[in-house]
Amino acid sequence: MATQFKNKVVKEVGTVPILALETDAATRSTIIGLNLANLTDFIAYISISVKDDTSVEGYLMKDVMVPPNSSLKALAAGEKLILAPSNELYLVASGDESLDAVISYVDIV
Repeated sequence: MATQFKNKVVKEVGTVPILALETDAATRSTIIGLNLANLTDFIAYISISVKDDTSVEGYLMKDVMVPPNSSLKALAAGEKLILAPSNELYLVASGDESLDAVISYVDIV
């Protein structure tokens, strides 16, 4: 099994859900870091959801406050999120273009 360490930057998350990360049928990803930065001067709220291979979607977090010009670690120290094959990770914020996200993950192929 090969492992590949990667980062993904998602710019200006807004009110339309963004597909931030997805796995194909042969790949499993372990998210080891998920940081969100509020780009605005007002409170932004973030929701993060995961959709599985049967299209069932559930929230990792819903409407969590990110203070103005601040950041939030969506995964605590040592916590990990596994995306099984054919899973998707979505981000949506309360304001237009209000958050940037940096996702650190390992692909296991």
